[in-house]
Amino acid sequence: MKKRGKRYNEALSKIDKTKLYSKEEAVSLVKMTSNAKFDATIEVAMYLNLDTKKADQQLRGAVVLPNGTGKTKKVLVVARGEAAKAAKEAGADFVGDVDMVEKIEKENWFGFDTLIATPDTMPLLGKLGRILGPKGLMPNPKTGTVTTDVVKAINDVKSGRVEYRTDSFGNIHGIIGKASFEEDKLVENLSTFVNTILKLKPATVKGDYVKNVSISSTQGPGIKISVDSFDK
Repeated sequence: MKKRGKRYNEALSKIDKTKLYSKEEAVSLVKMTSNAKFDATIEVAMYLNLDTKKADQQLRGAVVLPNGTGKTKKVLVVARGEAAKAAKEAGADFVGDVDMVEKIEKENWFGFDTLIATPDTMPLLGKLGRILGPKGLMPNPKTGTVTTDVVKAINDVKSGRVEYRTDSFGNIHGIIGKASFEEDKLVENLSTFVNTILKLKPATVKGDYVKNVSISSTQGPGIKISVDSFDK
């Protein structure tokens, strides 16, 4: 069993592990118990009653948080012609096509956080699937990173877009901000993320859809939240 430090145990002592908190109480607690020496990231975790062997129960997509994530993301856009020009004007950090693909392939370059591509350039990126896939960087229509509207995609990423994807056990994780955020902004981001997942409930799910919702800060303990705190 992993041994926890004094600061973690002090934070843990402030949380009732048997209680389901409201989203407002949980956000207040997560800020109070954030014990990192830096501006900790706040993350939400949801455990869903999903059979991920079924295609319709594999959830994947992206949501734009109203108050951002507190992180500045560098965006690479693989596009040509007018789309490339529009991407540069929209503030993409890197824009190109064959040159960028070769830079990734030959130099093992990953100086970006998000890769956006137009549909016509996806064949170029196909050979990089084994490199980009494990890093979660391969563009995908479901997350809005394969699109003809590169301007919207760039704006979404820069303003606080968060990707989500169920793992094989039905868990979904997402960043909702920083410990330095005001409580009401964290609550709004949390609500936006959770309500997005709630609305995606597959019709084939039997019984309770959400088994558990919790939030935590980097190096901090988890705080369980009542699903009734959110819209359904």
